[in-house]
Order: sequence, then C-alpha cells, then structure tokens
Amino acid sequence: MKKGILILAGVLAMTVMSCKENAAEKVKEENVEIAADRDAKNADFPVMTFAETEHDFGTINEGDVVEHKFSFTNTGKAPLVIVSAKGSCGCTVPEWPKEPIAPGATGEMLVKFNSNGKPNQQTKQVTISANTEAGKEIIKIKAMVTPKAKPAAADGAPTSK
Repeated sequence: MKKGILILAGVLAMTVMSCKENAAEKVKEENVEIAADRDAKNADFPVMTFAETEHDFGTINEGDVVEHKFSFTNTGKAPLVIVSAKGSCGCTVPEWPKEPIAPGATGEMLVKFNSNGKPNQQTKQVTISANTEAGKEIIKIKAMVTPKAKPAAADGAPTSK
C-alpha cells in the first residue's frame, strides 16, 4: 500500500513539474518564416481535374457488371502520381494508370461495379490517393439495381422464411 501511494505521488509530481513550460514560447519566429517561405515556393502540386466526378448507371439488373471510364487532366504544374484507388466495397473495383501523368496530359480511371447481391439504390465511391495537395480525391458511381425474381414454391404457395 505504501509503495502504491509513493508511486502515485511520484507520477503526480512529475506531471505537475513537466507542465510548467509553454512549448509555444520555444518556437523561434525566424524558423516559422523560413518554413512559410519554403511552403510558398513548393506550391507546384499536380491537380486532378475530372470531366465528371459522379456517374449514374441508371437502372440495371442485379448480377450485371457495368463499368465507366472517368477521364481526368493534370491541370497542375507537377507530374501526377496515383498511388492507389480503393472502392468503398469489394463490388467496386477501380483500375488506374501506374505511370506519372505529366502536367497538361490526360488519363482515365476505369471503375467496374458488380451488382450481384446489391439490390435497390446503390451509391459507391472510389477514394484515390495521389500526390495532389489534398492527397485524396473522390469519384462516385450510382445505380438503381432491379432485384432478381425470387423463385416460386413448387406447389404454387408463397415461400416463407
């Protein structure tokens, strides 16, 4: 019991002592100015400009696999490198260019959607990780998926679960 109280007192004393200094006072103003200048000079990021950021497939049947190409242009001043692209679920699969896209050049991202097991209104997104200023870009797809017809019972009576 005495050891527990002694350890608690020691931790409390260290906590109180370590909070006396204000870390903001230690920052040198000249370092802040140097960092601001450096960041201002390095503002040449690639910019991923899409012709459209959302595509509606309309009404499709459950089980259909549909795809759409999203066209984009690098309107920035540096080469665009797409690191990865991930769908919001396994039914949405993107394919993207692996080579850098030069400033002014265009590229395409193919997005495939498998509607099997996805009845009714569906909205999915693809998150793109790239060397843009934001670091992430998002494109979306949507579709109204007509459910598969349920098989009728052999005797004509409705099925129950």
